[in-house]
Amino acid sequence: MKNKLTAFLGLFLVTIATILNAETTAAADAATQAPTITVGQIFGYGGWIMWLLVAISIFTLAIVIYLLIAHRPEAIVPKALSRDVVEKIRVGQLVEARNLCDDKPCAYSYVAEVAISKMIFNAKVDQQTLDTIVASEGERQASKINEAAQWLLDIATVAPMVGLFGTVLGMLRAFSALGSSVAAAKPIYLAQGVSQALVTTVAGLCIAIPAMIFYAYFRRRAARRISDLERAANEVVSTIIQG
Repeated sequence: MKNKLTAFLGLFLVTIATILNAETTAAADAATQAPTITVGQIFGYGGWIMWLLVAISIFTLAIVIYLLIAHRPEAIVPKALSRDVVEKIRVGQLVEARNLCDDKPCAYSYVAEVAISKMIFNAKVDQQTLDTIVASEGERQASKINEAAQWLLDIATVAPMVGLFGTVLGMLRAFSALGSSVAAAKPIYLAQGVSQALVTTVAGLCIAIPAMIFYAYFRRRAARRISDLERAANEVVSTIIQG
């Protein structure tokens, strides 16, 4: 009888230990398991601020696509146009060279046209005057080349501010819940509200970081295009003076 009782107690203790160990493991797994958040929940957390950030992201994508097209070498200084214009100037066909610039508007054609037009109306113009005219038009074209890229820098600055504004609104809603009996009894509701409010800041940074990266890329790309434009403009001026 005593042996049976001892065996029963041992089995009971082993069973209890097994149950407790299983519950501890389940609690640990539940604590370490990361909660999954769907896209719909993210928009629900962020509210109307998320839709504003979506609009900003679409605008950013449109600017990037535009700059990829507008900053192509052929879009700033077309090689064929540059070659034809210089050739016309060398043989003294200034009117034909200006017509080529009129037919193919671009940054190069605008710069070359002002120099050619000045030479047509004043055949005795000196190089200093031509350099001044070309430099003035070149600065205007360079400003236009850099203008679109500047939008990316503005977006990189504004997007985190919009996200932070959404976070502040979310935290205000979360802290306003402190007055309720549910939030006072379970502070976890407050923590959940704050974490949900941070969604808009994360979204703002997800827009700002790529925008800053693209801005740095297009700024360097614009500098190369402007350098190409300067070389082509100098070639036009030197060809006019030599001709």
